Amino acid sequence: MHTGLHIGYYFEDSSSRRRPMLKQERSELPFVLKKMAQGMPDYITMDRALIADLAEVAKDEALLQGVLMRIQEASNSSELVTYAPFTLFPTPVPKAVFLQALAVQTHYNTLVDRISQDPDFLQEALASTIEVDDFTARLFRIHQQILKEGRAQSIVLGLNRSDYMLDQAKDGSVSLKQVEINTIAASFGGLSSRTADVHRHVLKVAGKLEESRRILDNDPASGLAPSGPPNVRDNVYTQEFVRNIFDQRYIESHLWKRNIPTIRKRFDNVSKTGSLDQDKKLFVDGREVAVVYFRNGYMPQNYVSEQTWDARLLMERSVAVKCPDISTHLAGTKKVQQVLARPGVLERFFPDQPGVVEQIRATFAGPLHSRHEGDKTVAMALAAPDQFVLKPQREGGGNNIYGAEICRVLQAAEGSSERTAYILMDKIQPAAVQNYLLRRDGPLEISNCLSELGVFGTYVRHGKDMVMNECAGHLLRTKSSEHSDGGVAAGVAVLDNPLLV
Repeated sequence: MHTGLHIGYYFEDSSSRRRPMLKQERSELPFVLKKMAQGMPDYITMDRALIADLAEVAKDEALLQGVLMRIQEASNSSELVTYAPFTLFPTPVPKAVFLQALAVQTHYNTLVDRISQDPDFLQEALASTIEVDDFTARLFRIHQQILKEGRAQSIVLGLNRSDYMLDQAKDGSVSLKQVEINTIAASFGGLSSRTADVHRHVLKVAGKLEESRRILDNDPASGLAPSGPPNVRDNVYTQEFVRNIFDQRYIESHLWKRNIPTIRKRFDNVSKTGSLDQDKKLFVDGREVAVVYFRNGYMPQNYVSEQTWDARLLMERSVAVKCPDISTHLAGTKKVQQVLARPGVLERFFPDQPGVVEQIRATFAGPLHSRHEGDKTVAMALAAPDQFVLKPQREGGGNNIYGAEICRVLQAAEGSSERTAYILMDKIQPAAVQNYLLRRDGPLEISNCLSELGVFGTYVRHGKDMVMNECAGHLLRTKSSEHSDGGVAAGVAVLDNPLLV
């Protein structure tokens, strides 16, 4: 496996081309890493009273900027809202690593799209998983039926988010390592479009004008709302109302500004009022639908009956653009992530592009151990569980298994094919930084924190032609180091911004 890019040797210029890092930039890198290892810039140690004042300023600014969530007690009503949880200060991120994440995103877009067009690869990659995982098997049967009938849609829309952490080696060097890629319901593009102004304001009030200028503009909501002609037919969001509604409303708002109507429907709504005509055009409540955007459908509990599964199949069979279509959904599974890490697999999708292969492989987080290694893999995990993450074939956060729980799960599945429902991945080891995590009714206290950088990607393919392939912005989420897993919606992580250093 390639060791890949090293942030001490490559940088990126304003034209987004990789170039050798200049001598001055190489000399500054140890200082950057040292500052990160120390936790936070000097403003973290400000007077307690000033920190408390800044926290109130930050909360008010978040409300002014629309960084909002419904309260937990009334998650289906906007009558009572609060600020979405966020950090008081932005988190330092090395500029070179940040730019590396942006630069590789269009290659990940291409990779996902090419995987979705390779049914033989998906069959081979998921063969063992569909034998033991009923949910993945149901999705795969829909995929097979669409292949048998022939894909009806000619346009493919992809809205992805690739998530990374900064792995710190024993020598103190930092490298970008991928946690996962989300090909369905990639969230927080809306709220992350508003948080940059919150942190800029906090830093200005704190007297840190220069630092406030290092927070980049960021507008994923605009990039995730695809352009379309006036009077386009309806877009359907397959989810009803949720606590994180405002994150989704930002994207809806961008669509409405372009005169693109949107409606929100659950799977059971579609099963009752959805239909296809003889040309496989999709109608819901008698209105023709051009685009279906799945805001759920990635967890078993999203399919509460056979009728909801029938609704997913109905939409997949239509000529409407699905985001994602079933093949792209499967391309984002953990098992596919594992298979891609095997030697020679990336070359299948980029046969004449070794530079692209190198850029992608550089972000892989160590071996993703496969069933072919059998008891040897299990023995490694049982001997040192804190060095690994055990991942089931599930999305949405809070599903991964760590530490002693890895031992329990593997021992319970000893001698069983159930083990093939999981992948074992080397655990990324990021350096903790200090910050204040602001939550409704939460204590104002300093925490040791870990951050995860997400990069949004968008692409459109018409037939065989890729007509758009872009990086649409970024997202930084931060959580206390005492938590192993869980996102913002789960109440574990909070929104953040990178302060480039």
